Amino acid sequence: MQIKIHSLSSEDTFRIGAIIGARAGKGDIIALIGDLGTGKTRLTQGIAAGLEVPALYPITSPTFTLINEYPGRFVLYHFDIYRLEGSKDLEDMGYEDYFYGDGVVVIEWAERVRDILPEGVLFINLTYLDEHNRELVITGNEGKINIIKNLLIRGGF
Repeated sequence: MQIKIHSLSSEDTFRIGAIIGARAGKGDIIALIGDLGTGKTRLTQGIAAGLEVPALYPITSPTFTLINEYPGRFVLYHFDIYRLEGSKDLEDMGYEDYFYGDGVVVIEWAERVRDILPEGVLFINLTYLDEHNRELVITGNEGKINIIKNLLIRGGF
């Protein structure tokens, strides 16, 4: 099952993320796929807001640290694996503690480690359409997709 959404602005991308974050729960993994500039970090900022991460924590892409942790309803583990060669590098970091823990995991550049992602992952493909417009295609668990779809419709998407 999939949902296709058009974001007309950075604010839309944030709101979409907030809707997804509000429904995220313990052990959820959200895999973001998209080129540079497609809005992966902006979507993650919205997910953090939906998880009630306090605004005093700036949500930035952990390109050089590889992972940032933020407190919220559930701890948000934000991975950016752009610099990794593949899943072997993530294994060396002890990813299992995060993937099978009590928090919510968001992975930017998730296509690089698709082979080790467990079942039930919510995949979000982001595509740059123009300066302001993005297309988001969400795939994954049918039950979760239906819930998100209904919330997005109520949110005006």
